[in-house]
Amino acid sequence: MTAVQLGHRYGDVVVTVLDDDGQPLRDREVTVEQRTHAFSFGNIGFDFVPVANEEVPPERAARMADLWLDVFNTATLPFYWSDFEPLPGRPATTRLRRAAQWFAARGCRVKGHPLLWHTLAPDWLRELPTAEVEATVRARIRREVADFADVVRTWDAINESVIMPVFRNEPQRNAITRLARERGRIATVRLAFEEARATDPTATLILNDFDMSTAYECLIEGVLEAGIRVDALGLQSHMHQGYWGEEKTLEVLDRFSRYGLPIHMTETTLVSGDVMPPEIDDLNDYQIPSWPSTPDGEQRQADEIVRHYRTLLSHPSVQAITYWGLFDEGAWLGAPAGLVRTDGTPKPGYDALRRLVKQEWWLSPTTLRTDDAGRVTVRGFLGDYQLRCAGRTATVAVTGHGEATTTLGEGTR
Repeated sequence: MTAVQLGHRYGDVVVTVLDDDGQPLRDREVTVEQRTHAFSFGNIGFDFVPVANEEVPPERAARMADLWLDVFNTATLPFYWSDFEPLPGRPATTRLRRAAQWFAARGCRVKGHPLLWHTLAPDWLRELPTAEVEATVRARIRREVADFADVVRTWDAINESVIMPVFRNEPQRNAITRLARERGRIATVRLAFEEARATDPTATLILNDFDMSTAYECLIEGVLEAGIRVDALGLQSHMHQGYWGEEKTLEVLDRFSRYGLPIHMTETTLVSGDVMPPEIDDLNDYQIPSWPSTPDGEQRQADEIVRHYRTLLSHPSVQAITYWGLFDEGAWLGAPAGLVRTDGTPKPGYDALRRLVKQEWWLSPTTLRTDDAGRVTVRGFLGDYQLRCAGRTATVAVTGHGEATTTLGEGTR
């Protein structure tokens, strides 16, 4: 993929370098090094909840952290209600906050998933009348958004609302499905977004779904027509049944970009073993004793990861990609969809993604020289850059095309 096809991911800024007296530093060497990506290269941080709570041996925790932090900058943490609050009034707030703070302390953005979802709704909700279920849901959303407002800046406000009112894959209909059936999809979406928005007006709130059909489009249209403010659309792409391919991926992106909202690819997986049979309708129904990673599958996964990420970044509406699991151990459905094997060694897919994120789409330390006006032009992938000159440093953000002034170098006084 050429730089032209990714031109919207790049920017430049003309930086005027001054000394302490406000005079241009002419004909001086300035070293420029990229420090962060503006784009969200994400992965789930579920495995790091025990790390942050010091439940993992230090050596193993350090190795896990090195693998995760060397590629990703945005962590999704689990707020599945039945696990987060198995007994009413006893949420795992402290435990999750430690994980959120662990990532934030390392310069990562943190996202919560999800505030409202019918799957993994707590059993203790079942016996409550619908009005009490609604009141409890509203209180739960306000509590989590408030308690994590300083560290969780993005939320999947509601997850899989297309299927929510008609979900039947549980022995007894869960209370959230009942709420959505009686109140309606759009009213339930409004509930989630308005409670979260009222609690933290600055948070980014996402409408997230796996359904890429016109049913999701109809829901989005109804939500927007109802005046509900949505910050981004979440599209899931669990490709356990095989890679979508460039044509399908771009078709999906074009359909959902017409709403003028940023797109977050919230849940992406590609397997490095046998793919799931195409006749499986609900991925959760595929239960096999063992699903190993294979050498051929790993090479295929690496190729598909590169193709998929290139395709996603070529589309200007895509602002974030979250790969759903770094490690095979504990992966969703037991699939070999991680980028690190169960023995802790990286697969070719990990190395391929790292090359994209930290080499091809990353500016290595570069030495520039200021002109007669003390100017240098910093061009690279959108993000933050560090400038060094005469033993001092400063940070400049490349957000598009513009100009900036920074003080660097020794004063002349």
